[in-house]
This record gives sequence, C-alpha cells and structure tokens, in this order.
Amino acid sequence: MTMQWEVVIGLETHAQLSTVSKIFSTASTQFGAQPNTQASVVDLALPGTLPVMNRGAVERAIRFGLAIGATIAPRSIFARKNYFYPDLPKGYQISQYEIPVVQGGTLTIQVEANAKTGKPAYEKVVELTRAHLEEDAGKSLHEDFEGMTGIDLNRAGTPLLEIVTEPVMRSAAEAVAYAKALHSLVTWLGICDGNMQEGSFRCDANVSVRPVGQDAFGTRAEIKNLNSFRFLEEAINFEVRRQIELIEDGGTVVQETRLYDPDRRETRSMRSKEDAHDYRYFPDPDLLPLAIDASWIERVRADLPELPEAMQQRFADQYGLARYDAGVLTASKAGAAYFEAVVAKAGVAHAKTAANWIMGELASQLNKDGLEIDACPVSAAQLAGLIARIADGTISNKIAKEVFQAIWDERATDDGAADRIIEAKGLRQISDSGELDAIIDAVLAANPKSVEEFRAGKEKAFNALVGQAMKATKGKANPAQVNELLKKKLAG
Repeated sequence: MTMQWEVVIGLETHAQLSTVSKIFSTASTQFGAQPNTQASVVDLALPGTLPVMNRGAVERAIRFGLAIGATIAPRSIFARKNYFYPDLPKGYQISQYEIPVVQGGTLTIQVEANAKTGKPAYEKVVELTRAHLEEDAGKSLHEDFEGMTGIDLNRAGTPLLEIVTEPVMRSAAEAVAYAKALHSLVTWLGICDGNMQEGSFRCDANVSVRPVGQDAFGTRAEIKNLNSFRFLEEAINFEVRRQIELIEDGGTVVQETRLYDPDRRETRSMRSKEDAHDYRYFPDPDLLPLAIDASWIERVRADLPELPEAMQQRFADQYGLARYDAGVLTASKAGAAYFEAVVAKAGVAHAKTAANWIMGELASQLNKDGLEIDACPVSAAQLAGLIARIADGTISNKIAKEVFQAIWDERATDDGAADRIIEAKGLRQISDSGELDAIIDAVLAANPKSVEEFRAGKEKAFNALVGQAMKATKGKANPAQVNELLKKKLAG
C-alpha cells in the first residue's frame, strides 16, 4: 500500500515598509539609485555611529497588528542577530527576537477551486505567530563583475516587517492564497508598496512532509526569497515531491536552506539551516526598549481604513453576495473600489450581475493582457452602462460580451460607449413579436425533422430549434421570447 503524505507549510514574509527613510538612519529608501549613494554612516556601521528608531516604521507595524487582530506589545526589544556576510557591514542585523512588536493574529484566506482534484473553493483561517521589525541587509551583485562580486549597501537599513505564520498550511494552493491575501492587506493598509519585482514583498517557505495521521512534524527545508506567487507555488510543489521521493527511496531530509531556480523549476541546496542559537541573539545595547502606549495604538486604530474582512461582510449583507464572491471582490482595494463604483452607477439591484462580470469577463481579460484592475480599459461607468442594457433587454448576455470586447479593444473613453457600440453595430435585441413570429415560422418550416422529433418526445430537438432561431437572428433575438414562441407554435 502506498503511503499517504501530508504537506506542512509555514511562511515567513518580508514586507518592506513604505517609509521614506530607513529604520535607524535618515538615508532614503527610494528604489533604483546608483549603488551606495543611499548608504549613510549608520548604514555603513562606521565607528561611533548610533541607530535612532524610525517612528513611521513602528506606526506601520501597529497598523498591521491591529488589522490582523494581534496583540501589540507595550514593550518590545531589539536584538542583534549575529552573522557574517559581505553585505552586512556591522556583522549583525538589528531585529527582534524574544519580544516582537506584533504577537499572534489571524488572516482569513480564500482558496480557489482545484479543477484537477475536484476540490471546491473554500475559506481558511491562518494563524500568525508574530510580526517583528528589522533592518534589511545590503545586496551582493554577482552578474555585473566578471569573477568578482559587487556590494551595494543602498538597501542596508531599509525597514522590514517580518511576518511569520504557524505551520498550518497544507498545500501550495493554500500558501499562495495566504501570500496573496497578505500582499493585498499590506498594500491595502498602505504600509508596503507590494512591488515583488523590486523585492518589497518576498517570501521564505518552510516545507516538510509527514505520513498522514502522524502528529510529529517532519524535517523542514526553508526555500528563500521567492518573489512571485508563481515561483512560490512551483518551489513548494517541487520541494514536496523531492522530500517524498527522498524518504520513499530510503533517504533522510536534512534541515537546510534552499534556493529556487525558476529556469530549471527546482530547488537546490544553499547552506545548512541555522537554528536561533547559531545567531547568538542578545539585546542591542544601542537601542532602548520600544514602548507603545494605549493612546498611540488608539490613534492608529482611528486612522485605519475599512478592512478587507469587514468590507467582505458588508458586501455580503448590503449586496446579497455569496461570502466567497465578496472575498474575491475585496482581494484588492482597487478591485473593491471598482465594484462599488459599478454598483453606484448600475444600482444595488444589479450588484450580483456586476460581481459576475468583474469576476468573469473582466478578470479574464485583465489576466490575458497582464493588467491590474486600476489600469482596466473598461471604466466602472462603462460596465454599468453595459449592465443596464442587459437588464432592460436591449441586448442578450451573449451580445453583451461582444460589446464588452469592443469597448476593451477600442479603449473607449466615453461613459456611453455601450449604447454607442450597440447602435453602430446594430446589435439591439429583436423583441418585436411580429418579426420573431415570421422568423420562427421560417425555422419550423425549414426543420420538419426536428419538429417531428420534438413531438415524439425528444427534448434535444427543441434545443436544436432554439439554436436555429438564434442563428437566423444572428444572436439578436431575446432568448426567453424565442423559447416562449417556439413552445406555443409547437403545441399548436
């Protein structure tokens, strides 16, 4: 009997905080500057320099903690994490260890349906362990120097919030859903720009496997610096296969840090995994404990925007949407704003239709063209105008897709684009019963075999006749009217 395996995943995510200066110095955090032009004497660790805490970084950590329902530590400690690497001038990184600023909390995720396994879409609550403040290291540049490595310290001292989950995810799909939900939340809160190409949001995945039913965790491997959701999914799936095959062949998984090679679609060993004691953590003597009083927390709370989960619930209550649909629509702040703008124009009665169009046709086109919703060529007013013409029977759903495509391709700028295109292309639905009568009579006369089969009890013959009628009207007939008239004539 083949052994059944359970996958265990925990994620550590580094979100670069959106401050204009670094966590312990006044140097700029702007991306793309010439190497080493944004590294101050503090970042370079010159003798006699002292770090000074950036209040804005702390405030962003508080915002995040409140958004996930975590405990904000009234007193947290900065520690020195000691390791030696060329892009770390001090020989240690200032981080938080024993007492992090954010403790606990949860994030609700929406996991998409899996067509291969037949598993339906579902919701899951992911428990977080902590989120702590720390400084980023510099960057080693290997490609620009033949046989040498360049060191760029512009990134050294950039403020990070490291967000750590419990090992509660059980598939790559759950890990990706969590990473997307977290990405959405930190950008929603305005604490991180979420730019994965620039390294503003990067994930490390701790992956292990164990036999189904076993309580003890297997030995984990940590896959570092995954900067796209696709790479995260591919890396986890490869690592799971690697570990299972290794164990089934009689080998042993070793605790190590691995890198993902997207060209080969495989992980490879980087170094043996260090434990906390290897870093020789101790409190940083240059920094006082971080004290956060209740009034500061309440000021930050008062400034929070409506959060995704609250908006999700409101969408379900106010617009009668399914919880999953509300979750999809609130996956990004821009997406939620677009939906509400469409509903404001089309009316609450058409909220479900608006949701279906945004999650269906619109999402498909955005995906195809590689666009985000805030760069959507079809404005909320234009989509609302299209929905109005479906609702009043001017066009069918099928024709509406053609009109939508025309607005998209044309990059139309006028709010009344749907009406203009419908008129210009002569796409109005045929609702005149006299005109339809004549068309259906002609269809019945041209298809005596289908008529005979229907009267003999074959339901499929009716669908064939509907198809012929729609074809004869070039899809412009009102389908409900066609059905009704056909039934009357066939019964006569």
